[in-house]
Amino acid sequence: MVRPRKRRFLRGDPKVSYFKPRGIPLRSLMEISLGPDEFEAIKLHDVDGLNQTDSAKQMKISQPTFARILNRAYKKIATALVEGKAIKIEK
Repeated sequence: MVRPRKRRFLRGDPKVSYFKPRGIPLRSLMEISLGPDEFEAIKLHDVDGLNQTDSAKQMKISQPTFARILNRAYKKIATALVEGKAIKIEK
């Protein structure tokens, strides 16, 4: 049996819902979805400059869980940049 997912505390609210390569219509692009927890992890770690432990405390999750979320977000962003895909930021 799978353990229930712990509720995350998210404070960041994205100002936009998409990023895409310039000059290509959105309807022509494949997209990658960046979840709210992934968006918050990027914001806390890279924008706010918190370390993983402090970021995890802000989200009220464990540091290993935070690290997995952050790695998943980095992988999605890198894939979108390399393969020219749009990034959909979910709310």
